[in-house]
Amino acid sequence: MTTRIFLVLVLISSCAAAQAPASNPAVSARARAIHDSALVVDTHADTPQRFLDENYDIGSTDPNDVGHISLDKVRRGNLGAEFFSIWVEPETNQGHYARHTFDLIDSVYEQAARHPDRMTMAFSVADIERAHREHKLAALMGIEGGHSIENDIHLLRDYYRLGVRYMTLSWSNTNEWADSSGDINDAKVQHHNGLTDFGKQVVGEMNRLGMMVDISHVADKTFWDVIATTKAPVIASHSSARALVNAPRNMTDDMLRAVGKNGGVVQVNFFNAFDDEDFRKALEAQSKDQTAAIQKYTDQLKAEGKTVTYLDTDRLEREWMAKVRRPPLKSLIDHIDHIAKVAGVDHVGLGSDFDGVSGATPQGIDSAADLPKITQALLDRGYSEVDIKKILGGNLLRVFGEVERVSREMQVQGATASR
Repeated sequence: MTTRIFLVLVLISSCAAAQAPASNPAVSARARAIHDSALVVDTHADTPQRFLDENYDIGSTDPNDVGHISLDKVRRGNLGAEFFSIWVEPETNQGHYARHTFDLIDSVYEQAARHPDRMTMAFSVADIERAHREHKLAALMGIEGGHSIENDIHLLRDYYRLGVRYMTLSWSNTNEWADSSGDINDAKVQHHNGLTDFGKQVVGEMNRLGMMVDISHVADKTFWDVIATTKAPVIASHSSARALVNAPRNMTDDMLRAVGKNGGVVQVNFFNAFDDEDFRKALEAQSKDQTAAIQKYTDQLKAEGKTVTYLDTDRLEREWMAKVRRPPLKSLIDHIDHIAKVAGVDHVGLGSDFDGVSGATPQGIDSAADLPKITQALLDRGYSEVDIKKILGGNLLRVFGEVERVSREMQVQGATASR
């Protein structure tokens, strides 16, 4: 969930320009053939917030729906697997992080149960491949923010049993065991200089379970502690390159090289403020007024005894985002290209942040239906069919498979040691 609170916590700078119509680059027959023959995997969509707060049905055919994910849009974009984000807003859910986590997990299962002919829960690489053969969306889950485990390894195991296959160690908030990039410069927050001993234990248990360790959102020192601790490849489920856009959520070239050496993968975020420096600066120029307007509105709702939901803030954020000109698709492709050059083409993929960025995606990328345009753009830059398919999903599947292998080995070693 990138823009909720992130836009309040992470400042961005320049003047807002008028909104321009999105471009709509044509997709050639060759690009379409490559895309349709690929197993496309996206590692981050915040649609579960809509499932809960809006009672949104992923089978919706509403032509006016502004959301990024629906089964029709998924089909048009040939999206084969989606990791739905299980994100618990830390301020409004204090005292019941786990309860809200379970509610979000349940909402994903309920969608799959409503549409068994088009969507299925998936828990492994084999499940994703099986769903693809059956022409169904493979629905997976990733927890966004380690506060969801409430400092309890038992909860981590429970989430794994329910199907969670990655966890972002921190969200924009530092928790009791992992520092976040979102508040690392806030003197009022108690930091740990990266991971605590318990945090390292969490990483080790994730390795043992077969849950991918996600380093999107973490502070730089936390990242390096994870690299030194993990026995399995890591993922950045929705991050871009800091060399191109100076946002603390993005990864430095040294980090990119470390992920390549680790064998992991960086899934590029589609959020304009992470992918385009002009957009980032424009957003900062209006961030103070935006924050004040949202705060005034939410205070009003609270005064009326109403609960503030994702929908309330999302609507306002969309209005403010519309004041800033959307960058071209080139900005997103530049990040894929940069990461492929620095970390290696085997270490980059797609982590859209769909339904979590309030309309702030590049021109031409308005939903999952537009994913073939990325294939066209990569083809235009000279990427081969083999490498395009790696970026679209092959790299993530390789990492996921390696995480599964490490898990099996650790569990055999553990069983042998306990005899």
